[in-house]
Amino acid sequence: MEAKLRVNLPPDPNPRALSFPPPPGTWDTHFHVYGPPQVFPYADQRLYTPPAAPIEHYLALAAAIGIERGVLVQPNVHGSDPGVTLDAIAKAQGRLRGLIKADASLSTADFESLQAGGIRGMRFNFIPHLGGRLDENQFRAIVSRVAHLPWVLDLHTHPDMLDQLAVLIASIPLPVIIDHFGGVDARSRMDQPAFRTLLDLAGEDNVWIKISGANRLMARGAQYSDVVLLARALISRAPDRVLWGTDWPHSGVFEIGQMPNDGALMNMMLDFAPDPTARRKVLADNPARLFER
Repeated sequence: MEAKLRVNLPPDPNPRALSFPPPPGTWDTHFHVYGPPQVFPYADQRLYTPPAAPIEHYLALAAAIGIERGVLVQPNVHGSDPGVTLDAIAKAQGRLRGLIKADASLSTADFESLQAGGIRGMRFNFIPHLGGRLDENQFRAIVSRVAHLPWVLDLHTHPDMLDQLAVLIASIPLPVIIDHFGGVDARSRMDQPAFRTLLDLAGEDNVWIKISGANRLMARGAQYSDVVLLARALISRAPDRVLWGTDWPHSGVFEIGQMPNDGALMNMMLDFAPDPTARRKVLADNPARLFER
C-alpha cells in the first residue's frame, strides 16, 4: 500500500528568526501531528504517507517562534481515529485544544467524552479531491449532537461552495470557522465572487476566518502581495473573528523547494496586520475567546 502513495516532505526544521515579538498568549489555531505510526498507525485509505511529526517536534517549533497555545486539527492521514490528537493534547498539559474529524458514527456521549479530553470542535471536509462532500442531512444530524457543547465547526471547503454554505451557516447555532482563506484564488484578489461571499460571511457574528495556508495560495500561482491584500481585507471586515495558523507540518508538499518555513509564515503577520492592536487580536485575543471554553 505505502509503495503506491506519494511521500510528503518533512517540515523545515530551522524556522527563520522573527521580525517582531509575538504578543503574549499567541495561538496557532491550525496544525497537525502525525504518528509515530508504530504507536498511532496511519489509515489505510490515506492519500499520502508523511514522515512522523510527533507532538514533541511541534512543541519545539512553537517555542522557537513564540507560540504559547494551539489548536490541533486531526489529520486525514489518521482517518477518524482521534487517538493521536487526544494523546498530543494530554502531553501538552493544558496548552492545546483539538478539532476532530467529523464522524457521523459518534453519539452524544462520545462527543461529551471527547470534550473532557480537550476537544472543542470538529472539522468537515467538503473538498471533492480529498474525498469530501456536503451531505446537509448528515451535517445537521452531527451538529445536533454537539449543539449543547462549547464547540466550533471547522469547514474545509472549495470556494465554489461558499454561496451554498452561506445559507447553511445562517442556520447553525455554533461558531463556524472557514479554513485557509476559504480556498479562494488569490490571483484574482478581491475581484471574484467567491471572495466577495467570503467577506460577506466574515461579517456574520458566528463566522470566523482562518488566514492560514498562505503558502498554498502562492503555490497555485498567487503573488505574496495578492495574499496580503486578501488578509488585510478580512481583518478589516472582522478584526475580532480572524484567526491565524501555521498548518504545520504542511501536508500535500511533495516537491523539493516547496516546503514553507514556519518563521517566515509568522513574519507574514507584519504585513497581514501592520497595526499591533489588530495583530494581537488575530494572534492572541480572538483564539483565546473562541477556544478557552
